[in-house]
Amino acid sequence: MALARARGRNAVLLTLLIALARPLLAQERDSAAAARPDTLVLPDIQVIGAPDRLSTIPGSGQLLERTTLENARVFTPGEALRKVPGVNVRDEEGFGLRPNIGIRGLNPTRSTKVLLLEDGVPFVIAPYGDNATYYHPPIDRFDRIEVLKGSGQVLFGPQTIGGVINYITPSIPARPSASLGVSAGNRDYLEVNGTGGTTIGSLGLSANVLRKQGDGARENVGTQLTDASLKLRLALGGRHLLTAKADWYRERSRVTYSGLTEAEWAAAPYGNPFVNDSMRLDRVAGSLGHQFMLSDLASLTTTAYAYTVSRDWWRQSSNSAQRPNDASDPACGGLANLLTTCGNEGRLRDYDVFGVEPRFALEHAAFGAAAHLDAGVRVHFERQDRVQLNSASPNGREAGPPDDPNSGVKERNLRSTDALSLFAQERVTLGRFTVSPGLRLEQVWYDRVNELGDAPAEGSTSLTQLIPGLGATYDLHARATLFAGVHRGFAPPRPEDVIDNSGGVVDLDAELSWNWELGIRSTPTDGVRLDATVFRMDFENQIVPASVAGGSGATLTSAGRTLHQGLELLARLDLGTLTRSANNLFMELAWTWLPTARFEGERYVFVGTGGSDVVGKVYGGQASDGSRERVSVTGNRLPYAPTSLLTASVGYGVRDQFDVRVEGVYTGSQYGDALNTAVLVADGQQGPIDDNLIVNVATSFRFSTGTTLFATVKNLLDETYVVDRTRGLLPGTPRLVQAGVAQRF
Repeated sequence: MALARARGRNAVLLTLLIALARPLLAQERDSAAAARPDTLVLPDIQVIGAPDRLSTIPGSGQLLERTTLENARVFTPGEALRKVPGVNVRDEEGFGLRPNIGIRGLNPTRSTKVLLLEDGVPFVIAPYGDNATYYHPPIDRFDRIEVLKGSGQVLFGPQTIGGVINYITPSIPARPSASLGVSAGNRDYLEVNGTGGTTIGSLGLSANVLRKQGDGARENVGTQLTDASLKLRLALGGRHLLTAKADWYRERSRVTYSGLTEAEWAAAPYGNPFVNDSMRLDRVAGSLGHQFMLSDLASLTTTAYAYTVSRDWWRQSSNSAQRPNDASDPACGGLANLLTTCGNEGRLRDYDVFGVEPRFALEHAAFGAAAHLDAGVRVHFERQDRVQLNSASPNGREAGPPDDPNSGVKERNLRSTDALSLFAQERVTLGRFTVSPGLRLEQVWYDRVNELGDAPAEGSTSLTQLIPGLGATYDLHARATLFAGVHRGFAPPRPEDVIDNSGGVVDLDAELSWNWELGIRSTPTDGVRLDATVFRMDFENQIVPASVAGGSGATLTSAGRTLHQGLELLARLDLGTLTRSANNLFMELAWTWLPTARFEGERYVFVGTGGSDVVGKVYGGQASDGSRERVSVTGNRLPYAPTSLLTASVGYGVRDQFDVRVEGVYTGSQYGDALNTAVLVADGQQGPIDDNLIVNVATSFRFSTGTTLFATVKNLLDETYVVDRTRGLLPGTPRLVQAGVAQRF
C-alpha cells in the first residue's frame, strides 16, 4: 500500500512540475524570435560564481580556485576544505573516500548537516533520506570549490543549516587539449589521471578517467578506485544550450567501520584487527541540462539528474557492545577470536535517486531599483533497498545457516522519500545597499516497508517546512563590503527516524535553527585580502548522537536546544601582486574561533551498558529504557566541536614556473562524547581528544613544454594523533610522501 501511495504521489508531483513550468515555456515561445547573440556562454548551476560576485552574495563565502588546489597538491577533500574558515573535516580511512565535514561546530560525522553538490546537483547517496557521505567523488577531478554559509542557502536545500559546498568540474575547452598525470608514493600509493576535450563547431566534449590505489591510514586497510566522467555541450540557435554529464565510479576497499579500544591503541595505534571488513561501492550517474536565454534579461535552466548506488559494506562482528553486532554473536568470546570464529555482517544498500529542477533568473526593476530574481522548483525521488545479511564465518559474504540464530537475513527494508521544493530569492540594489529576501518551501513524504516476518509492516508520514532567509550587503567603498543575514536552518529527518520497523509513526521533528551572521569582505589594496565573520546558530531542535553505534533513533525523541557562536577570519597577502613582481611571497590564514558550542535547556543523556549514550530531551522525567541512567548534559560542550581551527600557509612562487609552500593545520582539543568525559574509557568511545598540529609541504616545477614535476609530504613530522572516537579510536593519516609528473598537450 505504501508503494502504491508513492507511485500516485509521484504522478501528482510530475504533473505539478509541468504546470509550474508552463508559463515559462510560453515565455520561451514568445521570445523565440528575439535577437540572438553570436556566442553563448552559460555556466552550470553555481552557488557563488565568479569571484567578483562575492560582493553581492548575502552571506559569507569562499572560492577555492584551481591554482590553490593544484599548488597545494590536495590529496583528499578534507585537505582542500580546511582552507575555508568555519569548516572542520575529520579524517577516517586516509583516502578521503568518506569525508566527515562539519561547519561552525556541527558534528562532522558523515557530513549529514552539510549540503554537497557537484555542478549544482546533489550527489550524496540520498540527500533527503540518508544525507551521508558513504560516497564522495575524488577531489582530483574538480576545477574549483564554492563554499557558502549564509542566507543564500535557501536557494539550494534541503540542508540549510551548516552550508553549501559545490564542487565545479572543468569547463569544456574551446580548442583540443589533454593532460596526463602520474604520481606515486609510500604506502603503495599510485594514481593515473587523464583528461581531454575539445569543441568542434557547436559541440563540446570532455572526458576524465582516474585510477587511484594505495594503503589507507591503518594496517589492513587499502583502496582501489576508478572514476570516469564524460561531459557534452551542444549550443543550438544561439540561445539554447544542452548539457549532458555521465559518471561511473567503482570502489573496492579493505576498510573497517570500527576503531580501537584504549588497550589496542596503546599497543598499536595504526593497528586494525578487522581484517575481513570490506567495502564494495558502485555508482552510475547522469544529468541532462537545458539552458535557454529567454531574453537578454531572463533565462531558464532545467536540470534532470539520476543516479544509482550499490553499497555493500561487510563488517566483522565483535564482542564489544560498542562495535557492530552489539555482542549478539556468542562465538566472539574475546578480541582474540576476532580473526577466527566471529561472523561477518553484510550491510547491503541499493539507492536510486531522480530529480528535476527548473530555475528561472530575471534581471528587472523593483520600486525603481535594479533587481535580480532567482526562482525555481524541484521534484525529487529516492528509493532505498536495505538488506542485512549475517554470515557465520569471519570472511563469509552470504547468509549463514538458517538454524543459526546469529546469522541469516536480519533486515529487509524498503524506504522511499519524495520531496517537492519551491524557492525564490529577490536581490534589490539601491545604490551601495543590496537586500536579498528569500523563501524556500520543503514538502517531504516518507514511506517505509519492513519485509521481514509473515506480513510486511508499512508506515507513512510527511512534513512541511517553510525556510525564510534575509540577507543584505553594503559597499563601504570599491574594496570593502559589509554583509549580514539571518535564515532558517533545516535538516529533514530520515525515514527510519520518523517511522519505526513496525510501521508506527515517531514524533520526531526536523532539526531547526536560526542562523545569524555579520561580516566584512575586503581587499584593502592589491594583493591583500581580509574577511571576517561573526556567526550565531541557535538550534531549537538539534539531534546530537554521541555514538553512531547507538544511533539517535534508539531513543525516539527529539533532541533540543544548542547554541553555536564564534568568529571566522580569512587573510591573504601576496607580496608579488602588491609590488607588481613575478616573484611572489605569499601568506594565507584561515581561522575559526568557536568559544560557544553547548547544550541548552533541559538536556539529558541516557548512559547504558558499555557507555553508549544518546542525547535526547526526556519527557515526563522518565527514561525510555529502565536499564539506562539519565545524566544531565545541560551546559556541556558539544562533541567534535573544537574551540579553535587554524590553517596557515606560507610560500614562494615564480609565476608559471615554480611554487613551494609549507602549511600548518591545527585542530584544537575537543570532546568525544556529550558527557564531556575527561578520563579515558576502556572502549575508546569516550574521553577527550587532544589538539594536534600537522605540517604539509608541497612544491611544483613547471616547464614551457607543458610538463609539471611535483612533490609533496603530508604530515611531515609523522604525528600520531586521534581524529575520532565515534566507533572507537581512529588515527590520523601517517606521513605520506608523494611525487609525480603531469603533461599538458
